[in-house]
Amino acid sequence: MSEAKHVHVIGIGGSAMAPLAGMLREHGLHVTGSDSGVYPPASTLLDSLGIAFYNSFETVHVQPAPDLVVVGNIIARGNPELEEVLDKKIPYRSLPEILEEIFLPGRHSIVVSGTHGKTTTTAMLAWIFHSAGKRPNFLVGGVAENFGKSYGLGGGSEFILEGDEYETAFWDRGPKFFHYHPDDLIITSLGFDHADIYPDFETYQLAFRRLVNLVPRGGRVVIWGDTEQSGPALRQTASKAFCPVETYGFSAENDWIARDTRVDGEMTRFRLFRRGKEFGEFAVAATGRHNVLNATAAIAVADGRGIGAEALRTALATFRSVKRRMDVKGEHGGILVVDDFAHHPTAVRATIEAARSRWPKRRLWAILEPRSNSMRRKVFQESLPKALALADRVVLGGVFRAQQLGDENRMNPETVAEAVCELGQDARAFTGSEAIADYLLAEAKPGDLLLIMSNGSFDGLCEKLVNRLDRGAAVPSEASIR
Repeated sequence: MSEAKHVHVIGIGGSAMAPLAGMLREHGLHVTGSDSGVYPPASTLLDSLGIAFYNSFETVHVQPAPDLVVVGNIIARGNPELEEVLDKKIPYRSLPEILEEIFLPGRHSIVVSGTHGKTTTTAMLAWIFHSAGKRPNFLVGGVAENFGKSYGLGGGSEFILEGDEYETAFWDRGPKFFHYHPDDLIITSLGFDHADIYPDFETYQLAFRRLVNLVPRGGRVVIWGDTEQSGPALRQTASKAFCPVETYGFSAENDWIARDTRVDGEMTRFRLFRRGKEFGEFAVAATGRHNVLNATAAIAVADGRGIGAEALRTALATFRSVKRRMDVKGEHGGILVVDDFAHHPTAVRATIEAARSRWPKRRLWAILEPRSNSMRRKVFQESLPKALALADRVVLGGVFRAQQLGDENRMNPETVAEAVCELGQDARAFTGSEAIADYLLAEAKPGDLLLIMSNGSFDGLCEKLVNRLDRGAAVPSEASIR
């Protein structure tokens, strides 16, 4: 790879692939790419960096042959560019291999893993280290709003990475995070996910146990330790670590304990104790108890790298989260539209609770698209209604790419809606975003909060609602309602 001059990225529109293309460009390489469609924020980033890309997959895109091809993990056999790469024996790598071979050598690797919270926690760490003058290198699976992008090559000694447990590539079915060689490892939570590649929780947990086994003796593992949540599974996961293990959470058995949590406008304030002694009082510009946990994990790692309490306090108070995490899209006629990435029952619950604490006087609508590979399946059909029923009104969209799953495996939104109704809340299921928009515009009232949750576009539902409310809202504004 040291001889590579032209790198072509197949699947360049991905949330991590576009930032990787930017990193390769900043590394001095000529970068091109292709995808079935490249949209913001990926297209915006690539355009700003002058990286040319194709909105299709064609054999001619790798003719003449580039020096190296990076293959995204959604790219499968049969893709015309991949077939040309294999036929012509053009050197190829996965995204994790590029990080492992080009960007991680010589760096202190800080890996943030877990079922939930890893994107926000990674962005927090990057901002903490940047604010402290550490010039971090980082890669986040979302747009970190403090930086306006998903990556940074600051040149410092640390590389801060979001550690994804999803598979690496078509030829490497192991998790991406096996390639990241963590010196410091955070595991934020552990709950079954990615049912398309992990058959059960035990197999899912095993991947994290193997990740812990990669941390050297001089490293550190930081895990969420509250026993009433995923603490027991996490403690078991880290039980055979060869390095120190630190726990954090709200309960007294942890090494790092967050107490006296309260919402103050758009800030969440809390006091933090380390092994019984008060470490400091902090405020994070992100709502919800889950973000207190994220901040506590970030503090534990940053403290171990020599960043003091005052610098931590300043950084957290100015942290601006990640796009599509409680992202306010607009308010029209007193109806507030908020977008969030939540796509798992645990994340749905935490998001609703955070929205409730931030806007306690609003009637809260939970509008969910079953889009992730796990959510599309029946694996969460029984647990999802309890999370959704925390809202005042519930709307479910159709299962994304429903035709790819048989009836025996596919979640039934109607069944979920019926279960929510049995729990005492009104719930409806619709097949398309236009029908949902029509229903919401007819039913929503001033003072309502429309919380849109999907790990994809939801067929542009947020934009449709904001645009139509902007054009047609005649109701008086109640912007003061919070």
